[in-house]
Amino acid sequence: MSQQTISTAVTGRGIATVTLNRPERGNALNQTMLDELAGQLEAWGSDAKVRVVVLRGAGRHFCAGADVGAPQAETRKRPGANLVELVLALDALPKPTVALVQGACVGGGFAITACCDAVLADEGAFFSIPEARLGFAATALLPVFVRAIGYRNFRRYGLSGERIGSAEALRIGLVHQLVTAATGDEVLAGLTDAMLHSAPGSLRDFKAAAARYATPDLASLPLAELEAKFHQSRSSAEAIEGIASFREKRKPNWYPAP
Repeated sequence: MSQQTISTAVTGRGIATVTLNRPERGNALNQTMLDELAGQLEAWGSDAKVRVVVLRGAGRHFCAGADVGAPQAETRKRPGANLVELVLALDALPKPTVALVQGACVGGGFAITACCDAVLADEGAFFSIPEARLGFAATALLPVFVRAIGYRNFRRYGLSGERIGSAEALRIGLVHQLVTAATGDEVLAGLTDAMLHSAPGSLRDFKAAAARYATPDLASLPLAELEAKFHQSRSSAEAIEGIASFREKRKPNWYPAP
């Protein structure tokens, strides 16, 4: 089946790689990419030949988040809903998952990496949770962010929308190891080889059991309530102004000039 926004490959050893493939848009998430990613993860989750899943981004960036800069006709009809379903499916995937990050990894991209079992990041990579700067609260993804970097770190970076450099991302636990453009593939190969030493059934059972001890436990969250709050925030006057200012490359009207 032809894919429009992702490319995939599976080695003979069972290492499956999905590459976000909209480099001209910084691999920003549109509805087609969300649908294709969700379908591919579902297929690989039940494929016994797939042992490890790797996520990468083509071009300069891993993922620039939601494609809010696109014309209105290209944006998602259900903002956030499919992304929540995608990250929860990724989190619960019964296979080890590894993200190799370069450049920007923001918003939805941040959430995707936060739900991977291991994250390798180029020294020049950066992360952010920028939704508040666009005028809305990412309530539906908040539990994912809090679980990945902790409540105190989220209170700083979620409220400020600041860029989190790769070294800081390593310090707060979002990233497991820093790499360079020259070493990234080698480190990735070593990590995936190490994962292949573990029995597939034991990894499936390990991930399922460990999820029950995570705080917060994503499977027990009131997602419908969180999504409803997200949609309400996403359609507010502040969100309309925030997205417009982003598209027009200007400061939003709530920002007081120095």
